[in-house]
Amino acid sequence: MQKSCSCGASMNIRLRTVIFQNKVEIENVPIYSCDDCGRSEVFPPVKSELTGYIRTLGAEPEKGSIRFNDISELALLLCKVTSQENKHCSVEAVIEERINELLDLLLLAQSLDDADWQEDVRSRLKQITTQMTATYRLS
Repeated sequence: MQKSCSCGASMNIRLRTVIFQNKVEIENVPIYSCDDCGRSEVFPPVKSELTGYIRTLGAEPEKGSIRFNDISELALLLCKVTSQENKHCSVEAVIEERINELLDLLLLAQSLDDADWQEDVRSRLKQITTQMTATYRLS
């Protein structure tokens, strides 16, 4: 995935570590980066999730690290698509597999009558479908 940089070069998406207040390392954040001018920006579809998570850390966060792909489905999918184990799989196959995993988890959460878990799984499915709708202009 690429986009044009303000310098005229192409920006490529990469999974990077964002450091908040020199205390919290947030790994696997999708970031657009320009190799020519060094400009970078958070991938727009995950920006609100990232800022929301940072807000939960408060003004004086404890030192630590987190994998953003544990929070964001889009970050998780980018990690999966770029992993060695999926190098021979199509992007569509990886997405389809994850959607099926989430649907199985939703059925399990429903059978256990776990409302919080159901909401979490629905939220993850929504992250994928919202991005897919925007990408393929299905709406």
